Amino acid sequence: MNKRVPAPDALSELNAMAERPFDAAQAMPKSVYTSEEFLQQELEHIFRQQWVCVGRASALQNPGDYLTYELAGQPLMVVREKDGTLKAQSNVCLHRMSTLLEGRGSTKTIVCPYHAWSYNLDGTLRGAPAMEQNCGFNKNEYCLPAIHCEEWLGWIMVSLSETPPPLHEQLAEVENLITDYGMENYRELFYETHVWNTNWKVLAENFMESYHLPVCHKDTVGGLSRLDEMDCPPGLKAFNYHFILKDESLKIAIAHPDNQRLKDQWRRTTVLLSVYPSLMITLTPGYFWYLSLHPQGVDHVHIQYGGGLSPEFADDPDAQAHFEATKTLLDEVNVEDKGCTEKVYRGLKSPLAAPGHYSHLERPNYDFARYLRDTLAG
Repeated sequence: MNKRVPAPDALSELNAMAERPFDAAQAMPKSVYTSEEFLQQELEHIFRQQWVCVGRASALQNPGDYLTYELAGQPLMVVREKDGTLKAQSNVCLHRMSTLLEGRGSTKTIVCPYHAWSYNLDGTLRGAPAMEQNCGFNKNEYCLPAIHCEEWLGWIMVSLSETPPPLHEQLAEVENLITDYGMENYRELFYETHVWNTNWKVLAENFMESYHLPVCHKDTVGGLSRLDEMDCPPGLKAFNYHFILKDESLKIAIAHPDNQRLKDQWRRTTVLLSVYPSLMITLTPGYFWYLSLHPQGVDHVHIQYGGGLSPEFADDPDAQAHFEATKTLLDEVNVEDKGCTEKVYRGLKSPLAAPGHYSHLERPNYDFARYLRDTLAG
């Protein structure tokens, strides 16, 4: 009887793929999308250790404004404090461990929906009904655990790590690349959440390359970009990116006449940024949109989907028309991407599926694969 040879694990297969030079590389192996063990490694070493985007800071404008998020199994909240700072902390009551806040909103006091223990915005315990007969209870000893939180170019970034890397230092090269766009001043005009039936990396990779635009988006933006004008430079340690030149048929993607920041070709350049692990930003001179991704099992991804206009277009007399046209277009593009990425996941689960070689337009995908390998193996 022949002895069965164990199949290699997903990380070993990914490492073998990532060792190849880009001009001979193939796409990531099926196992990195379907392995439960690989997903647990991602949660432990990526989502519980690195900086993750949970939204735009402009969504929390006033004291008491909050948003909630679940990061690698940890419910958290981000609250605008009375002094204007952003504070991230556990969204779990210190009594019987119910979650506290839901969704987004505004509150003066954080009140547990189970037994009405209440907390100040800074996480200190404000009140606890019917606790006076417990001699071991001391209200001053209770405070919601804090979570690292920083604002970066208008984004709220959080990390569960006890010692996360310095965020602004880590992303300095991103700032240098896009400084003239002034992304921190773009105004978010919509925000939604979705769950799609695909692996989070399938959607991340879909965003990272524009090779699919002429086909997947043939009914929307596919005709606005030419493959021979796409530029896909090698990525850097914390992110990858590529450029698309837009023509004036989509005027909102071109710099507004009042925009004096962008010069020459940059006035019609769209930058597609993938900030590791899971913040995907399309930044044009006139508008932006983004996806922030988090796995919900190997076969589903939770998506934060938002966007808006540059300051010049937001202040234009026709701002409402600009926004409505942009939102309609983005929603149509999103529907197309949902169809494509769910088909990819359905296909890669099949027994006869096998990854093929990369196009030169998929350089960001190769860099993403190497980032995953380096993070999980290191």
